[in-house]
Amino acid sequence: MMASTLGRYLSVRFLRTIGGVFGVLFIIIYIGDFVEMLRRAGDAPGVTTGMLAFLSLLRTPAIAEQILPFAVLGGAMFAFIGLSRRLELVIIRSAGVSVWQFLTPPVVIVLLIGIAATTVYNPVSASLKQRADRIETGIFGKSARGNEDTSLWLRQRSVDGQSILRAERSSDSGSILSGVTAFVYQSDGRFLERVEAARAKLEPGAWALEDARISAPGEETQASGAYYLATNLTSEQVRQSFLAPASVSFWKLREVMERTEAAGLDATGYRLRHQSLLARPLLLVAMVFIAATVSLRFFRSGGVSRAVSGGVAAGFVLYVATKLASDLGGAGLLSASVAAWAPAVVGSMLGTLVLLNQEDG
Repeated sequence: MMASTLGRYLSVRFLRTIGGVFGVLFIIIYIGDFVEMLRRAGDAPGVTTGMLAFLSLLRTPAIAEQILPFAVLGGAMFAFIGLSRRLELVIIRSAGVSVWQFLTPPVVIVLLIGIAATTVYNPVSASLKQRADRIETGIFGKSARGNEDTSLWLRQRSVDGQSILRAERSSDSGSILSGVTAFVYQSDGRFLERVEAARAKLEPGAWALEDARISAPGEETQASGAYYLATNLTSEQVRQSFLAPASVSFWKLREVMERTEAAGLDATGYRLRHQSLLARPLLLVAMVFIAATVSLRFFRSGGVSRAVSGGVAAGFVLYVATKLASDLGGAGLLSASVAAWAPAVVGSMLGTLVLLNQEDG
């Protein structure tokens, strides 16, 4: 009964502190993003403050999702330090409860938070981000870029072989490209020709290039009013190829990966995103272990600021390691699984090692 009561008390305590830290960070991010939207919309006609406030509200969940590990780190540190300053930690330890026993409730809590963040929060934030992107394009794109994106590359595979398309701009969810350059290869991989066109439109089974100039090795450049480049891409696949992995829901990532790979496109970003979301619960557990290594001691004589600084520094190092591994995975130097899971696994192991040394010598 005592163990059950203590477990519920610690669980509620950690849930409150983590939720409080995340809520504060969420508000700070929202205010900062809202101020930035106000600055960007200074010259945009017909844009109201309420519209920008709503846009920032749609954007904030996706941004706040990235700082969830720091919210867990901060919440766990505040909970541990609060238990120590009120001597609750001393009482718990004097009752014969080991560090691993009273770490079980917070570990279970952050595991549940990580699972909920991956399976529930992420799909909601991804959906809101896609909606925010459409609104943002409507507000800022018309005056700044004509509702078009820039610098796009697209690799495709068809019955005639592979080809690479580069477009200066795109519109209509990627179905219309402007300033197009296509590098066409034969089915055996040999370079066939280069095609430059003012505009390309996606039609069923082919790209229709207008005002094309065709350059082949050893031949003079030829002009053509229309040039059709075979493709097996659909408008949905083209739209997804221009969609950032962070904007895709966890439940749709595997489907997007399969479609992207079937079309001959690079799915590394989506695969890495999928593995990172799967590894998130373990990463949050690593943050709890890091918080425990700097917070589980007697603070009546001071040293709180030093403990907080140490925890923040350790969390920052783990964050940098996570970003570095992610960049290496995105560049293809590491597999997606290794890049996503290695920081969480190493962080958890190091935290466990330090706690073993502190508690058992």
